[in-house]
Amino acid sequence: MKTSRAFWDTSAIVPFCCHQDASHQLRQLRRRRPNVAVWWGMMVEARSAMARLMNEGKMSVTGLQQAVARLEAQRSSWLEVAPSDKVRNLAAEMPERYGLRALDSFQLAAALVWCRERPRGRLFVCCDVVLVNAAVGAGFDIYP
Repeated sequence: MKTSRAFWDTSAIVPFCCHQDASHQLRQLRRRRPNVAVWWGMMVEARSAMARLMNEGKMSVTGLQQAVARLEAQRSSWLEVAPSDKVRNLAAEMPERYGLRALDSFQLAAALVWCRERPRGRLFVCCDVVLVNAAVGAGFDIYP
């Protein structure tokens, strides 16, 4: 793998910050490729997913606090793709093109803006099957 930046979807950020099956593998990737790009709305989406895990009894209050602390600690080193007309316009095409829901459409659109719509050879880190298929269709390399 190259040492360049990788785009991380929320579905990979959450297990990176929490204790889940993919956590170890994602933390290893982060050590090998420390430069991360994320979508502007990822923080809200990640905190929502973490709260849902706690509310469903899959994570303790302490686990949630630790996950949020890990998320906040990592945030300062990440490149954040800001909301823009370009992101919104690309995202608007994603439901028809790839069958994505709204937030996944924004994730993929932000990744495309991050790579200037040249995804070949760019890594998209994602643990969501539907979004993985869309990212492959758009031309990204996928991890895991």
